[in-house]
Amino acid sequence: MQRPRSLYLHVPFCPQICPYCDFHKLRRHDELVERYVTRVAWEAAREAERSPGSLDTLYIGGGTPSHLRDDELDLVLAALTRAFGGLGARETTLEADPNTFDRARAQRWRDAGITRLSIGLQSTDDAILRFLGRGHDARAGLAAIDAALAAGMIVSADLIAAVPGQDARSDLERVAATGVQHVSVYTLTIEPFTPFARRGVDVDDERAADDYEAADEILSAAGLARYEVSNHARAGYESVHNAVYWRGDPWLALGPSAAGFEAPTADDPPAVRGVRTRRPPIKAWLAGVEPERTLVDGPTLALELLMTGLRTRVGVDLERLRARTGIDVEERYRAQLEAARTRGLLARDGVRLHASARGIMVLNAVLRPFFAAEAELEGSVEHAPRPSH
Repeated sequence: MQRPRSLYLHVPFCPQICPYCDFHKLRRHDELVERYVTRVAWEAAREAERSPGSLDTLYIGGGTPSHLRDDELDLVLAALTRAFGGLGARETTLEADPNTFDRARAQRWRDAGITRLSIGLQSTDDAILRFLGRGHDARAGLAAIDAALAAGMIVSADLIAAVPGQDARSDLERVAATGVQHVSVYTLTIEPFTPFARRGVDVDDERAADDYEAADEILSAAGLARYEVSNHARAGYESVHNAVYWRGDPWLALGPSAAGFEAPTADDPPAVRGVRTRRPPIKAWLAGVEPERTLVDGPTLALELLMTGLRTRVGVDLERLRARTGIDVEERYRAQLEAARTRGLLARDGVRLHASARGIMVLNAVLRPFFAAEAELEGSVEHAPRPSH
């Protein structure tokens, strides 16, 4: 596995806490942010020593990174530049809340080297935005998109679908009309222990499927083709950074609760094909607690690559997967592949395995027999203990 050429930085501070969100986040206060910025600079320098070289992509997510003040964000960008010799050479993304910037601030970010804004629009309906706990209204959200585009940014707009009472088609049409280059459409998910879960908010699966089809129809007609289950882009504007995740390439992760994926070290067992890292929440992170390491063996990585790769339009390169994992998918999961092909859910084109349009809609169900088969193989074959963290 090559050294990581991508970096995810987590900024946990938010102007408000949305009732559906289960990410690691908290409200800011200046002293805590100051300690955060100092720790990020130290952490970036150490990671650059371990894995020296430039970055292809940088993604600053949250939380709400745009909630940092200009001087705070400047210090973060300067620390990353010192450590890695610059920001992302191919793409640098900042997640932004509509209420945190105008055209002048977007231009400032563009001048600092940020090339792409991921804007948390979520809806164009004021009632839905209030239900979702967002701090902006529809007018402010659409104005933020206009400001970012006017500043020369590549803009990705996030929408949440399958919200009770939502007219998703109206949201999709209004976003498509803005001229954004990229749209991400995520089905509302009720995560355990969130305010929505405690309130008993429910998501209708049929409604979610209808909204999924509407996204494909409306956005494709506007020139934004679906290239991954939740992501749509104009030609040439697909997310370079997110493709790293979907291909299973390595990436570094900095900041509290940030997750990365790296190559094994010489001290790891020979069966290990990758290492997942997870940094602790902010209190432990500021105290210097080291990341948790989870070792990933070949079969586990193969199933993960199938799960992420089949979500994309390009599918999975089976030869590359075998080289990465040591697993011949056609041999190991012959019966499961044949069943999925017979039902028209999966198809092979040369070395690539693809999910059909119907297969993508039920991908979890398509892959469930693969995971069950792997569990049976592990239970029936004598082998060395699987790696653990």
